[in-house]
Amino acid sequence: MATKKVTVTIPEELLDEIRTDAAERGLSAYVTEALRFKRDRDRLLELVNWLEEEYGPVTDDERAAAMEEMDDLDAEHERRRAGGRRNAGEAA
Repeated sequence: MATKKVTVTIPEELLDEIRTDAAERGLSAYVTEALRFKRDRDRLLELVNWLEEEYGPVTDDERAAAMEEMDDLDAEHERRRAGGRRNAGEAA
């Protein structure tokens, strides 16, 4: 796949976090993956808009259930990250 070098401006504290998270993959691979996720999310939001035009908007109950599920996923993600940091520290 052809690639092209670009220049972007990123807040320093965010860049520091990303470099830590990117580690072995490298910054370019991390940013490429993040941009793909963003593009896919934008496409999903476009689909949601089309579906809402066809079937009506999401109800408050449906939105609340989705947000609760996302909160559960976020909590699980944080739990696993915290466990991973502890395990990495113990192995050192």
